[in-house]
Amino acid sequence: MQKIAKFEKVSYKQFKEDWQNCYPEYQGNDTDIKDIYDQIHLPKRATTGSAGCDFFSPSNLTIYPNGVQIISDNPFKIFKGEIKIPTGIRCRIEDGWVLQIYPRSSLGFKYGIHLANTVGIIDSDYYNSDNEGHIFVKLINDSSIRDAIKIEAGQAFCQGIFTSYGVTYDDNADRQRNGGFGSTDNT
Repeated sequence: MQKIAKFEKVSYKQFKEDWQNCYPEYQGNDTDIKDIYDQIHLPKRATTGSAGCDFFSPSNLTIYPNGVQIISDNPFKIFKGEIKIPTGIRCRIEDGWVLQIYPRSSLGFKYGIHLANTVGIIDSDYYNSDNEGHIFVKLINDSSIRDAIKIEAGQAFCQGIFTSYGVTYDDNADRQRNGGFGSTDNT
């Protein structure tokens, strides 16, 4: 099997900034954020035959069905059945490869959970962007068949699969990325 990538944690400084941007109620709460950061697990395959590397939840989270508003005992703000998760993970990927992010099969099949962007695409040049290549995942629960879905800290919630890709003969891309979602439009 060809080895083409390496998962790493983003710096604590980057994680803290991104966590507080997603969850402002954590402002001034460095102890809890540091505890979450310290418990982050790098993605890994569960079995030798697994194509996907499981990403693990950095904290307990609940994804409510569409239209449900925040519940006071939940540390995450959740509106309209979605949750944005700063994973604390970045990935160094060889040229010619891309990391595709999907929900875990069980979450999609059993509960109707899916990614907001259907499939997350992590390009090899994202690693060097101004946010250290921090991978975020936004999960959606727009199912009318289930109640709130709870995912425990350390539980696998999505998976990443590496895929090779090609370019056209007349490709002449020469710009460098500096950013995340939609940043290739702005380079």
